[in-house]
Amino acid sequence: MCKVCIVMGSESDRKIADRATAILDALGIEYETHVASAHRNPERVIQIVDTTPAKVFIAIAGLSAHLPGFIASRTQRPVVGVPVAAKLGGLDSLLSIVQMPKGVPVATVGIDRGDNGALLAARILAVEEPGISAKLSEWSP
Repeated sequence: MCKVCIVMGSESDRKIADRATAILDALGIEYETHVASAHRNPERVIQIVDTTPAKVFIAIAGLSAHLPGFIASRTQRPVVGVPVAAKLGGLDSLLSIVQMPKGVPVATVGIDRGDNGALLAARILAVEEPGISAKLSEWSP
């Protein structure tokens, strides 16, 4: 069963998503990936959030980076935001993701750190899944 849903704002974010999927593959965690923009096709993002069985989201976005907050506004499940260095060295994306309003929490990892996004998602899952916790204990970068 899918445990992590990775949503990237555009296909240009694929290399960051690949860093996340490499970690999830190494840990044996099932995931699904989607390309959907909160600005260009919000209905698609809503459909993904409303239908995925995933327990954790990883939202990868650059520029205004609206995607992680948009997802967090639609679910009670944890959202990990991964800012992308599209412009301004990624500072614009980082600040957009970090500055969520009250009631819309998004955990944020470093710029372009899809790998850390996956590790954080795995740690969240490990709280209730001892098998993932054991794999994390054995895993090394």
